[in-house]
Amino acid sequence: MSEPIKLSKETIRELQLKELESLRVFKDFCEKNGLLFYFCGGCCIGTLRHGGFIPWDDDIDVFMPRADYEILLKEWDRQVGNNGRFRLFKTDVDSLFTGNIFATFVDTKYTCVKQNQEFIDIPHGLVMDIMPLDGCPNGRFKRTMQLVNCLLYSLFMSEVVPENHGKLVALGGKIILGIFRSRSLRTKLWKHCEKRMTSYPIEDCEYITELCAGPHYMMNKYPKSCFETAVYKPFEGELFPIPVGYDEYLRIAFGDYMDLPPTDKQVPHHDLVKLDLNRSCLD
Repeated sequence: MSEPIKLSKETIRELQLKELESLRVFKDFCEKNGLLFYFCGGCCIGTLRHGGFIPWDDDIDVFMPRADYEILLKEWDRQVGNNGRFRLFKTDVDSLFTGNIFATFVDTKYTCVKQNQEFIDIPHGLVMDIMPLDGCPNGRFKRTMQLVNCLLYSLFMSEVVPENHGKLVALGGKIILGIFRSRSLRTKLWKHCEKRMTSYPIEDCEYITELCAGPHYMMNKYPKSCFETAVYKPFEGELFPIPVGYDEYLRIAFGDYMDLPPTDKQVPHHDLVKLDLNRSCLD
């Protein structure tokens, strides 16, 4: 495994401006098809605190309600397909393995290789992460079972042991993956877990949760009203959507999000082993 590269402030800024190209294409497609999406995480905070990217942020993340997310996957394949510059990927049951537990929108005009995906056979372009929002069931037992299925889904779909969430979680992941070694079996298991964990329609629930995230964030639940619609705010001189209840969402997820983190935390969150903003990943 290659060592991560260090990005200068100038390179991060150039990367961000290239990523805007993907965002504009994605936004146009969603608006054309009446699909709801909004910034989440760093881009949502950046919109409100910086009027654009957080200076050290290295990617774009968006939320979509589960129904819109599933329509996106079908309609992109039907209307556009994956033979052009911009491509939409999600690990599937037949052949494609991405190492992600959510969909990714990839710009193949450039090259960007993450350390955890270095040896995966996919186009390593600039990536925008698209994460679905799901209904959070009432009742402790149903919610517990949703989280159990979610953890197993994440483990079997990504095939990666979660090393950064405690020794117990890492040990459990290693044991489970050691027992279920066949990718075909793992695929059957994550498909089953995905069906179970997404069986609570948002319209039938009081709260919304983000299941295709790390163990910390999947524990969160947000009032459904936070994500009923989007409001458009300036981001890098253009208007892009954030959740209508952005303040409540961000305070639950991040606390005092308008405060800058300590200096040692003002760094990119992804380990890149290669970045070439002048060459296509398909070359």
